Amino acid sequence: MRLTRYFLPVLKENPAEAQIVSHRYMLRAGMIKQQAAGIYSWLPLGYRVLKRIEEIVHQEQVRAGHIPLLMPTLQPADLWRESGRYDDYGQEMLRITDRQKREMLYGPTNEEMITDIFRSHVNSYKDLPLTLYHIQWKFRDEMRPRFGVMRGREFLMKDGYNFDVDRDAALHAYNRHMVSYLRTYERMGLTAIPMRAASGPIGGDNTHEFLVLAQTGESEVFYDDRVTGLKLGQRDIDYDDRAQVAKVCEEFTTLYARTDETHDEAVFAGVPEAHRKVGRGIEVGQIFYFGTKYSEAMGATVVTADGSRVPVEMGSHGIGVSRLLGAIIEASHDDKGIIWPEGVTPFPVGIVNLKQGDGAADAACEGLYKALAARGLEALYDDRDERAGAKFATMDLIGLPWRITVGPRGLANGVVEVTSRRTGESEEMSPEAAVDRIAQIYAGR
Repeated sequence: MRLTRYFLPVLKENPAEAQIVSHRYMLRAGMIKQQAAGIYSWLPLGYRVLKRIEEIVHQEQVRAGHIPLLMPTLQPADLWRESGRYDDYGQEMLRITDRQKREMLYGPTNEEMITDIFRSHVNSYKDLPLTLYHIQWKFRDEMRPRFGVMRGREFLMKDGYNFDVDRDAALHAYNRHMVSYLRTYERMGLTAIPMRAASGPIGGDNTHEFLVLAQTGESEVFYDDRVTGLKLGQRDIDYDDRAQVAKVCEEFTTLYARTDETHDEAVFAGVPEAHRKVGRGIEVGQIFYFGTKYSEAMGATVVTADGSRVPVEMGSHGIGVSRLLGAIIEASHDDKGIIWPEGVTPFPVGIVNLKQGDGAADAACEGLYKALAARGLEALYDDRDERAGAKFATMDLIGLPWRITVGPRGLANGVVEVTSRRTGESEEMSPEAAVDRIAQIYAGR
């Protein structure tokens, strides 16, 4: 992609309405535009990151054995009356009446609809276990939408739902989701800590939130700081192996980590003082086990091996896909702009031509652009007729992890400059070596 042909409406000044770093940089980098309170258009750069995050979520869900589908944004109110939640959910639910006077709602979550789908098509325990999920836009009519995509009214969310024949199988599904979420966040360059939390309007007595530590987080958190050093890495995990999955979950949940809603000062006092930390966190996902709360109310049952009919055991599991952009920026930025982790960057590398119009520089940049494309890497080529300082400022603001700088002086010596956005360190090398270096960094991603 060439900047002269791209839509990147970068702002030089900080928008007055942006109170936190992620909101400020997303507006300045031309990633989003507010259309109404808490409702945003996703401009090309922001949309690219959103799709990369969505693809990682899909890949890790499928790896864990979960099956994608797509449910509508609008839901009939009658389903929510069956479960008893229609009147209980509160004013965050956007209620709608269509032209036929049918009561509808813009879905804030999908427990009722997925239970209706299940009960319509599944009758036997032989069809279990089953986990279905989708990535869809949601709407919750927040009283005070703020902080950009961190607390918007419309947001993109992955929500998944498991159906199991008994409690043990359902708890394995809960553990399976925890491990798949840990891997998902690590691929995005995040340390997301699973913390014991409260279930809220979803219901159930077993739930963990995943929180990214950040000063701008809305939740107060209490934790043993040794939990931040835990990593899944490249472990080969068999999601059907209950013991292995449970052991990983135990590893990540044994150390103290709780939100203020479930914090126990007496238990926290048992953490060694040197590791006892209080901070703030951004919620980027939550998993729930709620048993038969919805299946009993809505008649979602299966016939067991002995011929009896039982309500299925259920859980739900959500990841805030659009919110993750804000969380990543809050966790990875400096005073110049965003620093994208390689796993979610909109472009893997930027090419800066220091002297547009110079024959040698133009030819070298074209050569790099095509060589990277041949390796499956789409570079963002700044081919504008702008001064070097403006080009560097744009690259720093939008946060691409790597930059290749091309100028007549370096080319006279047969080299270009490769710079890491995260460390600021630069190294001169031949154009061919620069392409090899970038290709190696992204190999296997």
